[in-house]
Amino acid sequence: MIGLLKRLRAQDWLLILVLVGFVIGQVYFDIELAGYTENIVSIMPGGDAVEILKTGGVMLLFALGSMGCTIVIGFIAAYISSYFSFALRRDIFAKVRAFSPAETDKFSTSGLITRSTNDVQQVQMATIMLLRVAVSAPVTAIWAILRIQNTSVPLTLTTAAWIVAMVAGIGIVFGIVFPKFKLVQKLTDRLNGVTRENLTGLRVVRAYNAEKYQEEKFEQVNARLTSTHLFTTRVMGVMNPLLMLVMNGITLTIYWYGAHLINTSEQAFNFAALTAFANLAMQVLMAFMMLTMLFIMIPRASVSANRIKEVLDTEISVVDKPQTTPLMCEKGGQIVFDHVSFKYPEADGYVLENICFTAEKGETVAVIGSTGSGKTTLVNLIPRLFDATEGTVYVDGVDVRDASQEELHSVIGYVPQRGLLFSGTVADNITFGGNKDEDYMETSAKVACADSFISEMPDGYDSPIAQGGTNVSGGQKQRLSIARAVDIKPEIFIFDDSFSALDYKTDREVRENLARITGDATKIIVAQRIGTIKDADKILVLDKGKIVGAGKHKDLLASCETYRKIALSQLSKEELGL
Repeated sequence: MIGLLKRLRAQDWLLILVLVGFVIGQVYFDIELAGYTENIVSIMPGGDAVEILKTGGVMLLFALGSMGCTIVIGFIAAYISSYFSFALRRDIFAKVRAFSPAETDKFSTSGLITRSTNDVQQVQMATIMLLRVAVSAPVTAIWAILRIQNTSVPLTLTTAAWIVAMVAGIGIVFGIVFPKFKLVQKLTDRLNGVTRENLTGLRVVRAYNAEKYQEEKFEQVNARLTSTHLFTTRVMGVMNPLLMLVMNGITLTIYWYGAHLINTSEQAFNFAALTAFANLAMQVLMAFMMLTMLFIMIPRASVSANRIKEVLDTEISVVDKPQTTPLMCEKGGQIVFDHVSFKYPEADGYVLENICFTAEKGETVAVIGSTGSGKTTLVNLIPRLFDATEGTVYVDGVDVRDASQEELHSVIGYVPQRGLLFSGTVADNITFGGNKDEDYMETSAKVACADSFISEMPDGYDSPIAQGGTNVSGGQKQRLSIARAVDIKPEIFIFDDSFSALDYKTDREVRENLARITGDATKIIVAQRIGTIKDADKILVLDKGKIVGAGKHKDLLASCETYRKIALSQLSKEELGL
């Protein structure tokens, strides 16, 4: 947890100093209150009522002072821990947002969610306890021990022996449960993953009558998490009986041995001193009990803190250089692949090998190939979702590794394979790229042929969209995704198999609209349908990560066997003009 404390602000450290002052004040009031017990006990047998009231009044003031300090300590601890957790969630979110797919693959989605929520909560709760106990418990224990050692050395040694036994027992308990705390967090990740998978794939689960299979998978993880929780809870459950045993043992020992000292007529020791000693001994014991509560939370919080640090300390592979190069406006839309090869981290083979082509401004370049040929990987190198392993990708005459990611992304309209929508309204999703021009928003919707179904929605462009776009069809999601890309007026469009969810008529209309409205923009189209790409200015045919053909539709039918096979699998010879 110490490595995370650098996220505290200067004012938080100042508040911690203030908190320490109030902690010392609280301990002072509590110790003095225990000490005054001896005074009031010594004057009560036949004592003056005025003196009793006076002493009792002072004790009441000490009690109120302790209460006031405790309230202030609680407010300060809550404020600091709340901001601390806020800063952690903010930094985790910012870090994950900057992740490339290479880093995202290192952590599961459910794992990142758990680290942003459950783990941060564990750290927050431990921080509150740490601020309230870490200073007060040691100070209370030391202060009380210094007071009681002057009362009776034998009783002090007896109390110390009980406390040593308690600390040893606590150490054994923590040694047993600490490894289990790590397992609990990993199982929580897995449980979240199974739950998320079931919710996102609910339709498929029902379509295949796989409810029982999913239930068994969930029950398996849930049962293991529950059994681990039960183990840690049962072992930690030993703590309370252990503490009660020590508390009762100390009390019994103090009064039994104290009575023996009184009966032996030791002049320096009497019932009033015995009562004060018992109260101070309880202060020592309560201090160790508070530390025990802290030790209960710290192991799990430590595991959570390490998991958070793993995310925050992860090095991002795709970063801007200190000095970036602006894109060349006169080449707006030009894309060049210069002997580009790529392989995923820790993979043995290359996904792409020696890719060379140029897409000039305003051209439409299509990429086609069998499943797993590297089409999506190729287009992902343009917005720099990955960096090329070998060779160079140029956009507008600039190596994408030298350009600012923000500037690079601002000139690219990217439409992924699966249309992804965000919770909000239709308008929010179309203007997601930052262009809030309502007239152009409607134009973008018309280009994507989305205006027809938007107008049928109850509130038109203000109609709500559920998270992930679950309240619209696949084709509607895809059209809204295309409209979103059009709305930012990019120099380059990347359509990663984005037309597959559209029927042939809509597919043709969208492409015609794009050609008419965005004629100056370069378009990279990944597709499986020959009908979608046959009018492209250039078609790249990929096979096992290599370009095995490049040219126009008619030329490739004659010169590229791979392309010809793909075409004949979809259209007849007559339709292809063969």
